[in-house]
Amino acid sequence: MTAEKSRRLYIIGAGFAGQTLAEEIKRKAVFGGVVAFLDDDPEKIGWKIEGIPVLGPIRDVARLLRMNPADEAVIAIPSASREYLTELYGVLQKAGFGRIRILPGISQIIEGDAHLIQTRSIDPQDLLGRTPVAVNLKQSLAYLRGKRVLITGAGGSIGSELCRQLLSGGAARLYLFGHGENSIYQIDKELRLLQDEGVGEKATLVPVIGDLKDGNYIDYILGRLKADVIFHAAAYKHVPMMEENPVAAIENNFFGTLNLIRAAQKHGVKRFVLITTDKAVEPVSIYGVSKYLCERLVLDAPVRDGENSSGSHFMAVRFGNVLGSRGSIMPLFQKQIEKGGPVTVTDPEMRRWFMTIPEACSLVHKAGGVGVNGNLYLLDMGEPIRIRDMAEQMIRFYGFEPEEDIRIEYIGPRPGERMDEALWSGNETPSPTGYSRILKVERKNRETLDLQSLIEALAPICKFDREKPEQYRNSVLLREILHTAIPGLIIPAQEGAYGN
Repeated sequence: MTAEKSRRLYIIGAGFAGQTLAEEIKRKAVFGGVVAFLDDDPEKIGWKIEGIPVLGPIRDVARLLRMNPADEAVIAIPSASREYLTELYGVLQKAGFGRIRILPGISQIIEGDAHLIQTRSIDPQDLLGRTPVAVNLKQSLAYLRGKRVLITGAGGSIGSELCRQLLSGGAARLYLFGHGENSIYQIDKELRLLQDEGVGEKATLVPVIGDLKDGNYIDYILGRLKADVIFHAAAYKHVPMMEENPVAAIENNFFGTLNLIRAAQKHGVKRFVLITTDKAVEPVSIYGVSKYLCERLVLDAPVRDGENSSGSHFMAVRFGNVLGSRGSIMPLFQKQIEKGGPVTVTDPEMRRWFMTIPEACSLVHKAGGVGVNGNLYLLDMGEPIRIRDMAEQMIRFYGFEPEEDIRIEYIGPRPGERMDEALWSGNETPSPTGYSRILKVERKNRETLDLQSLIEALAPICKFDREKPEQYRNSVLLREILHTAIPGLIIPAQEGAYGN
C-alpha cells in the first residue's frame, strides 16, 4: 500500500461540502479512505453518513486523538467565521494532525461544488481579518455566460483568482493575458486541471503572452480576440520598487492602461473593469499616482468615446490590501519567521485595510456585472488592521511567541509609504449600492486634470521621440510634470536624472 493510500484522513464538518469530499475520496480511492467526520452539531454526532461515523464535539474528540495522532484533517465548513477557524486550527494542531487543509473560497463552496483539488494547506490568510462575505458566484457571473472574457495580469495574485472564479461563470472563452511566460503557463495549467476535476464549467482557455506597453500589439490582439469583457488587473504594484523605477511605473500602468482602453473602444468591448487601489487616493507615491491616473482614464473613457456611442461600460473597482498577494507583507513575514526572525515592521502604529483575495475578486465580479458606465466602486474593507498585530498573529500561527521566540524589529516607513491609507478622498463621497460591501463613489467636484496634456507631456519620457531625445527616461522631469498635475506626489531629495 502506498503512503498516500495509508494516510488516515478526518473531514472536519459533516455538512454538504464535507460529504461531497468524502464521496469523491471514496470514488477515486485516494488516501486510505475517510476515518471519520468531526462535527459540533449534536443532531449529527453519533450517526453514520455513507458508513463514515460522525464524531464530536470536535474539541473533545481531538483531545482523544492526541494519544494516537492522525495524519491529516480537511476543514470543510464554508460558513465558518474567522474566529471559529482560528479556534479550530488551534484544537487540530494540539491534536497532532500532521497536515491541516482547508477548502478555500466560501463563494465557490457555498454553491455545493466542493472538490478535493480545491483544498490546500491552511495558512495565516485563512485566519486573519474579518469573515469574508458570501457571494453567489454563479448568480454574479451570469452576465458573462457565453461571453469572451480577457483578464490582464492573469498570472498575478488577483488576476489568477479572477480566473479561478470565472470557471463558474459559463464564459465561452477565457483569455489569460500576461507579460510573464511562467506565470501564464502556471495559471493555464492550473485552470485546465481544475476543469478536468469537475470544477466550474468548461470554457476554452487561451493563454496570451503580450505587453500592454506595445500599443500596436494591443490594438492587433483585441481585434483578433473580439473580447466582450475585460478585467484589467495587470500593473506594477510594489510601492518602494516603483519609487526606484518611476518611468517604468508610468509607462506600464498609465500608458499600458491607455493602450488597452483605446483598443477596447475601437473593437467594441462591452464591459471594461479596472482593478484599482487605495494608494490612488490623494497619492503620494509614483505607484499611487499611476493608479490615480488609470482611474481617471477609465472614468473619463465614456466622454472620450463620444458620450458612450458604442454602448460600452467602463468602470473602476477600488480596494485596499489583499491578504497573501505576492506584493503583500505576508510572504515576507513567513520567510522571516522561518529563518528565526526578526520580523520587520515599518512602524508599530501603521495600519492597512485587508481583505482576502477570493473575497475581493468575487466582489469585483459582482461589481462588474451591476456597475454603471463611468462609475467608481469601492469595496467595503471593514476596519484597518495594525501591521504589528498582523505580525504577532502570524508568529503565533507558526507556533512561536512574539518577542520571546521571534523578535519584531521596527524599521520605519519605506520610500512611497504613508502611515495610513484612505479609501476615498476629500473630493469623494461613498454611498451604498444595494449590494453587500460594494459602495459607489461620487466626486463632489469634477477634477480639472487635463489628461490629454499629461499624455503628451509624459509620452517622450516613456517612448523615445527623435525630436525630444533628451527627455527619454528622464525621471526627474517625469516627477516634475506629475507633481505639477498632482501636488501630493512626494519628490525625493535625490534622484538620478535618467533611469527607469
